[in-house]
Amino acid sequence: MADLKKGARITGTARDKLATELKKRYDQGESIRALAETHGRSYGFVHRILTESGATLRGRGGATRRKKG
Repeated sequence: MADLKKGARITGTARDKLATELKKRYDQGESIRALAETHGRSYGFVHRILTESGATLRGRGGATRRKKG
């Protein structure tokens, strides 16, 4: 990924490329928190980019919930 200064506004093609990379890595199992740390961005920013890119967000905790009964 191109060098992006921490906190710098990302628009246009750079934002599209970042969204593609984040979505790919998230779909491969990386967490939003890990992606945020790797890219020097906030959790909210990464969450927003993933939502904008159409990623299907996972539930919290990583464990699947089972119905009781």
